[in-house]
Amino acid sequence: MADQDHKHGEMDISEQEKTFAGFMRMSVNVGLISIAIVIVLAIFFR
Repeated sequence: MADQDHKHGEMDISEQEKTFAGFMRMSVNVGLISIAIVIVLAIFFR
């Protein structure tokens, strides 16, 4: 059987947190740009 050396909460997750923060930042930016494009299309291209 596998060794049971893992203890909950001891793993370094700083890289995972940075990756998630970058993903969330990019997702919000893409969402805002999409909304802006829809607004511009609604105003100028009826």
